[in-house]
Amino acid sequence: MTERDRSSKLPRSLLVLYALPFAGYLAMGMPVSLWFMKFATDTLLIAPVAIGGVFAVGRVWDAISDPMAGYLSDRTRSRFGRRRIWLFASAVPLAITYVMLWSPPSALEGLWLIAWIAAALLLWETASTAFVIPYAALGLELTDDYHERTRVFGWRQMLTTVGFAASLVILYLLRTAEDERSMAFTASVATGVVVALVIVVCARKTPEPSHHQGRGSANLFSAFADVTRNRYARMLFFVMAVESFGMGVIAVLGSYIIEDLVGRLDLLEAMLAVWMIPQFVFIPVWLRVSKRLGKKNLWLFGMLCSLAGFSGLFSLGQDEWVRVFVCVILIGIGTSVSSVMGPSVQADVVDFDELETGERKEGAYVAVWNFLRKAGSAVAAGVGGLALSVGGYDPAAVEQAEPVKESLRLTVGLIPALSYVAGALVFSRFKLDESEHARIVAGIRERRAERGE
Repeated sequence: MTERDRSSKLPRSLLVLYALPFAGYLAMGMPVSLWFMKFATDTLLIAPVAIGGVFAVGRVWDAISDPMAGYLSDRTRSRFGRRRIWLFASAVPLAITYVMLWSPPSALEGLWLIAWIAAALLLWETASTAFVIPYAALGLELTDDYHERTRVFGWRQMLTTVGFAASLVILYLLRTAEDERSMAFTASVATGVVVALVIVVCARKTPEPSHHQGRGSANLFSAFADVTRNRYARMLFFVMAVESFGMGVIAVLGSYIIEDLVGRLDLLEAMLAVWMIPQFVFIPVWLRVSKRLGKKNLWLFGMLCSLAGFSGLFSLGQDEWVRVFVCVILIGIGTSVSSVMGPSVQADVVDFDELETGERKEGAYVAVWNFLRKAGSAVAAGVGGLALSVGGYDPAAVEQAEPVKESLRLTVGLIPALSYVAGALVFSRFKLDESEHARIVAGIRERRAERGE
């Protein structure tokens, strides 16, 4: 890919091609986040403490594997580029380990079953890391144009709606299946095959800037030291952690909101759909508005929408499902803004790093973001579990006691709202706007010209 290509408008076909693997991966990941724990306890009959421990080990492994994948993909050299070779290598393992996770041999039970699930989850998480980190880093490299980046991630977010819709279909099929194990096998095989195919096609057809090869940091620790020294990155990562916690609250505690506070579990898929619809409908609006308001101001607007949505959940009562939908729409609007502005701003921050260090470390930056995303969801699950335990949650109760409901309202309302207040205050100090980015890109190009690139 030439410098001229990277500064010009990207064809729509390329944007669609790049976005499709992410949509497919979302169709994989959402059922794991939303339903696998219940599948493991209710269908596989694994003790909650055991499956919780398995997921905890997975998070620890993420903390190790994400930075390694980021650093290694930054340093990779191949005729396919430093990112696409990882996509090729991860496609088939991602599909196989996904089927393993959902389809343990029926003869296994007890410790052997737990061991299978633990191994399958760790292998799937490893394959996921090998795909997600280089894939996201590749998106940051597609263009160095300030607004074209927003278009790249706007299209990616729009097409994630396809993956999200597929995940809701899978969730519904699992939740209503007479033989859930058989349905889990069929759904995991179909999903795995499709996702592997779209990853391979993306890796074959998506261009990659050849002059970035060999430009990663020579040392793992110095790479992440540069990330932490980047003043723009520190603010950005704090905001991303806040956003991840908010999305984690909806994903992890959505079923409790709709069942134990509202009393309408039958509306679970509808509530999740309402959360996702704004993330498709408003993307064209954000692409236009960001050019007028700037990325920072638009993202602050999105945070205020999420703040309003979570605040509305704090006093939620029985049968107030309309109110839930209104609040979730507001949160969905905020999520749609952050899903586009986040990676677009992150790409600008990586440019600042190149000007400061002379290196291209998209992988290192994406690794930190991916860890924060997972950590935000894990914290949401941990805080939610603690709140339910403190309130005295009874899974056998037809209606939960009031202390449980108060704990839920606190967890899904007040705590996320306060975190968004903190995020907005921090991001209000962010100064990397369009004019500053133009200065950065000019400095990078001058340095490249001096090197004869």
